[in-house]
Amino acid sequence: MEKLFDLLKLAYRQRESIYRVGRLIRSLQGSFSVRKLVSVIVAFFEMFACVISDSPVTPLGGELDLSGYSLVFEDEFNSDALDMQAWSHRGLGPRRCGFNGASQVRVEDGKLVITGEYLENGEYGPGWYVGMIKLNKQYKHGYFEIRCICNKGADFWSAFWIQAEHPYDHSISQGGVGGAELDIFESVSRYEDNRIYKDAVTSTVHCNGGDDDIEHIDSCMVGQFRGKNIHEEYNTYGLKWTEDEYIFYINGVESGRTSFSKGVSDVPEDVIVSLEIPDEGIRYEKDYKTEFIVDYVKIWQTDT
Repeated sequence: MEKLFDLLKLAYRQRESIYRVGRLIRSLQGSFSVRKLVSVIVAFFEMFACVISDSPVTPLGGELDLSGYSLVFEDEFNSDALDMQAWSHRGLGPRRCGFNGASQVRVEDGKLVITGEYLENGEYGPGWYVGMIKLNKQYKHGYFEIRCICNKGADFWSAFWIQAEHPYDHSISQGGVGGAELDIFESVSRYEDNRIYKDAVTSTVHCNGGDDDIEHIDSCMVGQFRGKNIHEEYNTYGLKWTEDEYIFYINGVESGRTSFSKGVSDVPEDVIVSLEIPDEGIRYEKDYKTEFIVDYVKIWQTDT
């Protein structure tokens, strides 16, 4: 089967769309239910769309189970300002075709808001500005979840991710075990006018050292997954990072899993919330503004 997939040049996410049909069919044999049958039918049709046109798929895995986990961090942003004992601004200054600015991050009405906009008198000069924050404490393993409304519009995109200090260093990352970048979700906002893609997000793992190519980062897009009206309504996006694999969730339902490339990271990493800006120019006029709205960020870890 893998040789056929190689011949067809199918990406990991496309292969997974095929494998999950088989997994769901096998689950019917254990205990039949209408819900499982509907999942099989949905997965079957989405498999063809994913293989043919790389379309996003619906999360159809198991429901999130946090038995044996305890809440170790939560911020529901109920204060008047960002809690700087918990968070700090990250990457201030030039960022791709604009800047990261502390001014773009605010807390109001029980929400964290990160704004993307053009500032004539920005702290680093005129240009497009976004914001990025990280937790001051690093984490290794656990379940990480955000509840948020993704920003509207193309070019900019909302993201919740985890990053080691040296995920792209071939000798340190060693195929991910020495550190990786774990993109729990990134909103595919560049597809805002496409009905199929506009409510999709991607989940990806980046590292280096998986092969002999030092210059190029090893990446695995676990999948493109459908959320529910993600630019208007709150959705939750989560990652269960265990000793063996990364398991991704959307609204409490498993969307995908992987242990790419040589195994999961075994080092503490930064937890990051950001509004991202593209590498190239912005297509909007200077009066354009977009916002990434976060209701909470929570982290659970095992009791042992």
